[in-house]
Amino acid sequence: MAKLVECIPNFSCSREKDEAAYNALVDVANSVPGCTLFDAQTDGNHNRCVFTMIGSPEAIEEVAFRLTKKAAEVIDMTKHTGEHSRMGATDVIPFVPTMDVTVEECVEMSKRLGQRIWDELKIPSFLYEDSASTPARQNLAACRKGQFEGMPEKLLQPEWAPDFGERKIHPTAGITAIGARMPLVAFNVNLATADVEVAKKIAKVIRGSSGGFKYCKAMGFMLEDRGIAQVSMNMVNYEGTPLYVVYEQIKALAERYGTYVVDSEIVGLTPAKAMIDCAEFYLKAKDFDCHNQIMEYHLIGME
Repeated sequence: MAKLVECIPNFSCSREKDEAAYNALVDVANSVPGCTLFDAQTDGNHNRCVFTMIGSPEAIEEVAFRLTKKAAEVIDMTKHTGEHSRMGATDVIPFVPTMDVTVEECVEMSKRLGQRIWDELKIPSFLYEDSASTPARQNLAACRKGQFEGMPEKLLQPEWAPDFGERKIHPTAGITAIGARMPLVAFNVNLATADVEVAKKIAKVIRGSSGGFKYCKAMGFMLEDRGIAQVSMNMVNYEGTPLYVVYEQIKALAERYGTYVVDSEIVGLTPAKAMIDCAEFYLKAKDFDCHNQIMEYHLIGME
């Protein structure tokens, strides 16, 4: 069986704000044999794009380096603005074991990549999630705290030396987080209000670090182009905390604040089971077995 790794790098640019930079990154993502770009999502409000690529470990590691190099060439963080927190041109590079690959192998990939990025590009990096060198670095938000503007001062703190590189950011490309992790779902819920404080209050209630749902990371943003607020989430264990659980809580909280849910969105690719679980919940399907009752699961196993 062929080994496959998923990689979901996030870059601090968008097609809406800089089409040339975005297109340059897409071209690089399509340039390495053995790697397939499955999805490229871009958001002008966040001024961010997210690629989803799957390929052999060797191809994925190579394309991740080439993308980091290209991002450093086409993105200037000193001029970057956007709703989403960010600390580098290539903000984060997660490796996800997909087929016949272990988390440990992905951890080794992250370490090799971090060293190469420093050696050849002089961009420092933190290791996060399963690759983290200390418990404090497992949480991406902790690594990113301070963002690009506050990172030079942060790196001088004793506990925040980069895992690779010197205690200073690249002047225009910043610093990158690299790590191995299990699949997550990037899930956003949009509200019928222009009051971003409502989204921030809801995010505080539902996120695990504030006492909410254990596997939910959440923040409140303003979508300027639509004039509405958004609760933006990373669901880091969609079985431990299903999407429908947080959706229902957001809906109830929104009503308490005098508003309602307009729509929701999935960013990038998602495991099928995350969506099937939602369908099963809302349909109230009794004794449903997704592996035996969904046709595509049977087709995948056919020779």
